[in-house]
Amino acid sequence: MQGALGDIVVLDLSRALAGPHAAQMLGDLGAKVIKVEHPGGGDESRGWGPPFVGPDQDISTYFLAANRNKLSVTADLKSADGRALIERLVRQSDVLVENFRTGVLDRLGFPVQRLHELNPRLVVLSITGFGHDGPEGGRPGYDQIAQGEAGLMSLTGPSPAEPYRVGASIADLLAGIHGAYGVVAALYERERTGRGKVVRTSLLAAVTGVHSYHGTAWTVGGKVPAAGGNHHASIAPYGAFRCADGMIQIAVANEGQWRKVAALLGIDPADPRYATNRERFTHREELIADMEAALAAHDRAHWLAALGGLGVPAGAIRSIDEVYAAEQTRSQGLVVTVEHPVLGPIELPGPPLRFDGEPPREHTAPPALGQHNDEVLAWLKEREG
Repeated sequence: MQGALGDIVVLDLSRALAGPHAAQMLGDLGAKVIKVEHPGGGDESRGWGPPFVGPDQDISTYFLAANRNKLSVTADLKSADGRALIERLVRQSDVLVENFRTGVLDRLGFPVQRLHELNPRLVVLSITGFGHDGPEGGRPGYDQIAQGEAGLMSLTGPSPAEPYRVGASIADLLAGIHGAYGVVAALYERERTGRGKVVRTSLLAAVTGVHSYHGTAWTVGGKVPAAGGNHHASIAPYGAFRCADGMIQIAVANEGQWRKVAALLGIDPADPRYATNRERFTHREELIADMEAALAAHDRAHWLAALGGLGVPAGAIRSIDEVYAAEQTRSQGLVVTVEHPVLGPIELPGPPLRFDGEPPREHTAPPALGQHNDEVLAWLKEREG
C-alpha cells in the first residue's frame, strides 16, 4: 500500500480526458486503477495528436497526459465475454469511473441498480457534458462547447467582441478534479454507511462551479462580466504590462503594495484617480498608460528584480518549455520520470499534491493497450479465490 488510497481499486471505464483525469488523480493517491479499453484501438485519445512519438510515431502524447499509474485491459463491452469481465471487476472494485453519454451504461447492461446489486459498496463517478437530467440531460458535450455554454469564453479574450477558449481543456480537467474529490468524499461516507453512492458532475457544472466573483457580479450585483484581456475584472493594477523588452505581470492586491509600486514607478499614489482600488479601476486605462510609460525605461529582468525586492507579486510570462525547465517547478514534484514500455524513461507532468512526511512515490507510465490483461486476470482469480 502506497499513498492515502493504497487499498482502493478503481475501475476506469472512461475515455478522452475528464474521466481519465479523475482516475489518474485517484491513482496518484495510491489507488489501483484498472483501465478498460476496447480491443479495437482503445481510448480514442490514443489517436489524438500531433505530437506523436515512438519508433513508429504512433504513441499519442495526449494519452500520456491522463493515464499514468494505470493498468490497461481490453474488453468489448458489447460482447458477452466483455460484460462478464466487467461484472467480475465491479465485484472487486471500490470505485467505477465512467463518462459515457447518459443511458449508454444502462444499454450495456450496467445501470446503477445493477452495479449496486453486484457490489453495494461501489462508488460510481459519472461525468457528462451537461448533466444526466434536466431539459438538456444527455446532451453531448466536449470541452470547447462547454467553455462557451458555461460562459467562460465570454470572460476570456481581449474584448467582449472576441471571445477566446482557454488554452488548456479546462472544462474537462475541472470536471475530473471535481469528480475525484467527490469520490474521496463518497469513500469517506462509505466508512459510516457501508454503502456506495453515485457521484455526478459535468463539464457544465465544472466551469459554472468556478465562476466565483464573476458569478456573484451577476447574481448579486446585477452586472454581466465581460472579457477584459490580461487585466483583472475587479482589481487595478493587476495584469500584464509592457516594458522595454516585452511584458511582465504585476499584481497589486492592497494599498500597501500600490504605494510601493507607485513610488518605484514615480507615480503619485495620492493622485485622486489612483487613491483607492475603486478609483484605480475606474481610471484603469490611464493607470496602465502611466505605468507602461515608466516601465519602458528598463527591461523585464530589471523590473522583476525591483518588484521582488519590494515584496510585490510579479512574474514573467513563460512558455511551456521554460516552465518544465524551471528549478522551482521541479522542486515541487511537478515533473516525474517513468519507464514507458516502448519509449523508455520519459518525463511527465507530475501530480499537484504533496503530503508531508511521505517520500515521493514511484509513478508508472501510461500503459500500452492491453498491456496488463494477464496481470489483471491473475489478480482477479486470486481475489475471487
